[in-house]
Amino acid sequence: MRLILFVGALLGHIYCRETFVGDQVLEVTPSNEEQIVNLKELEAEEHLQLDFWKPPTTPGETAHVRVPFVSVQAVKAFLESQGIDYSIMIEDVQVLLDNENDEMLLNQRRERSGNFNFEAYHTLDEISQEMDNLVAKHPGLLSKLTIGRSFEKRPMNVLKFSTGGNKPAIWLDAGIHAREWVTQATAVWTANKIASEYGTDPFITSLLDKMDIFLLPVTNPDGYVFSHTKNRMWRKTRSKVAGSLCVGVDPNRNWDAGFGGPGASNSPCSDSYHGPSANSEVEVKSIVDFIKSHGNVKAFITIHSYSQLLMFPYGYKCTKSDSFDELNEVALKAAQSVASLHGTKYKVGPICSVIYQASGGSIDWAYDSGIKYSFAFELRDTGRYGFLLPASQILPTAQETWLGLKTIMEHVRDHPY
Repeated sequence: MRLILFVGALLGHIYCRETFVGDQVLEVTPSNEEQIVNLKELEAEEHLQLDFWKPPTTPGETAHVRVPFVSVQAVKAFLESQGIDYSIMIEDVQVLLDNENDEMLLNQRRERSGNFNFEAYHTLDEISQEMDNLVAKHPGLLSKLTIGRSFEKRPMNVLKFSTGGNKPAIWLDAGIHAREWVTQATAVWTANKIASEYGTDPFITSLLDKMDIFLLPVTNPDGYVFSHTKNRMWRKTRSKVAGSLCVGVDPNRNWDAGFGGPGASNSPCSDSYHGPSANSEVEVKSIVDFIKSHGNVKAFITIHSYSQLLMFPYGYKCTKSDSFDELNEVALKAAQSVASLHGTKYKVGPICSVIYQASGGSIDWAYDSGIKYSFAFELRDTGRYGFLLPASQILPTAQETWLGLKTIMEHVRDHPY
């Protein structure tokens, strides 16, 4: 075991990439409120360096936590002492990362002589190149807009699908959290689907004859690059935080919607740090400015992973929105559409009741800005792999997600406001 750890650490050092040899992901099930408090106290112990992939919310609901190898025994002893049930979800995180890396290298070799493989994970440069390829293939329908630049000055490239004229629009984004790789992959597949089937698919054709679509496949480009080159588990942006050695802000706690409230942290080292002020992150502000200047965006859909959820406002407060009944009905229909392909079951409802109270989120901002049809998807899975979903699941995930998106977009098309 020691030898394996040494070799793993050595390889990580050679490639300057953080390794997770011996790290485990535990599925933990608190049975009462006291145990939830215990888990939150455990999370606050910074020396343990716990990474809650799915935080503890209500008794009986599972939580998922990545535990570094050096903390595994201590954490298990604590859980047992408190009588908190747990099981091992991922035995060794690095094994999954090695598999993922091997697959990507193999795919890169294959792609040198062939086309873009939508069933593989890709770097930011590869995604950008494919976006350019799509625009070149479909010049009458597709164009690329740069709506801003990230903290590290990478372009934020949006694909605009339009048949011309000033039409009402649908906004789609993915990858606001860097490590949620299936979302960026799903977005690129979706872009290709829309571009290549306009004119033959009746739904896509009728939708784009009435509306434009703006699609941002990589909302957090700096974080995405960092998750490929340095730390696969990175979630936040890469902005410098004044007065702190810790880097980055959670871009989905940075919107001007109940900013700084429950479910966001004021600690710069936290993965859910809300930032110094609303819209402090240039990635967030670029989207806000673009949508405000457009002035006619009718739907705002953001794609996250994981947990298989379809949510709508509110997250920063636990009261029902004025559009609750309609949004709930649309989301339930969309979840049925998702399930119709592979039986993948989604839970539906407002953020606050489906997961937890969370302030500063994008769809709450969109809804409060007058965009009624605001939804957030959490894609596969429910925990077997979590953020490390194997590439073999990209295609089924993208295909079933498309059916859910289609149901929402049909409703938006047929219910102008």
